[in-house]
Amino acid sequence: MKVLVVGGAGYIGSHMVKLLSRTGHDVVTLDNLCTGFRDAVADGEFVQADLADRAALDEVFKRHTFDGVMHFASFIQVGESVARPDLYYRNNFSNTLNLLDAMVAHDVKRFIFSSTAAIFGEPDYVPIDEAHLARPINPYGISKWMVEQALAGYDRAFGLKSVCLRYFNAAGADPEGELGERHDPETHLIPLVLQAASRRRPDIRVFGRDYDTPDGTCIRDYVHVMDLCQAHLLALDRLAAGAGSDAFNLGNGNGFSVQQVIDAARRVTGRDITVKEGPRRAGDPARLVANAGRAKAVLGWNPQFSDLDVIVGHAWQWEQELYRQLRP
Repeated sequence: MKVLVVGGAGYIGSHMVKLLSRTGHDVVTLDNLCTGFRDAVADGEFVQADLADRAALDEVFKRHTFDGVMHFASFIQVGESVARPDLYYRNNFSNTLNLLDAMVAHDVKRFIFSSTAAIFGEPDYVPIDEAHLARPINPYGISKWMVEQALAGYDRAFGLKSVCLRYFNAAGADPEGELGERHDPETHLIPLVLQAASRRRPDIRVFGRDYDTPDGTCIRDYVHVMDLCQAHLLALDRLAAGAGSDAFNLGNGNGFSVQQVIDAARRVTGRDITVKEGPRRAGDPARLVANAGRAKAVLGWNPQFSDLDVIVGHAWQWEQELYRQLRP
């Protein structure tokens, strides 16, 4: 298939471009490079453009006949979304409507949306399945839920079929060491811990050790980035086979605690990691874990990299490469 990957120069998007290319698909990447990296896109055509620019979108759709579109171009920082909701509603929602309108205008009918488990807000139960009520509690989660609702309307009105994939924490890196996480600022636990191991930062801070979990630290769901990309490809294949719009939760089903991640990083790197203790952060639930049973049953999703040491090991390989690049 010919696939447009929007946000394909970012963390998950660049891994998706690589997987699509390696599995024989024709890929076009569109990214404005506000947070992505041009050198992360090694395959297919690259278009530097913004989703706010409808003329640029129309030009891309005129030059190519796409079988599907994958969307990874959202802003993702919860704290920033609270401070600047305007940015998140404009980029994550309004700009996505621009893309959907261009798809409708050019008769492209398949859309895979990188959504988030943040649409569920404070969970009533874990692991969280698709039946859980959506009650997002910050502009980031709200903006993603708004897109999911818009997609339902675009399906009814225009026949645009979509699959929304909700997950908590993408983690790990390309097993071949060519790609990985390069957020600035970095807010994700695994790369932060590994930056402490490589001495790019002095320590890692643990926010609270008095949660109702086995070791007292918060438990979160970490899914290897390549497993997430595999789910996106399976979702596109499902739409191409004629299936209707759908949504799936993606996760490892168990979750790992903050302390387990630190312990894994110590094992994988063989290095001591300085830990500093901090108070609980407001709004941090004790456990956030997804139930991915439906994705496995319906999509045939079979994660290959569920072991925490493997996830951390691939991320450590990438962190060492970044450290070499950044050394004076």
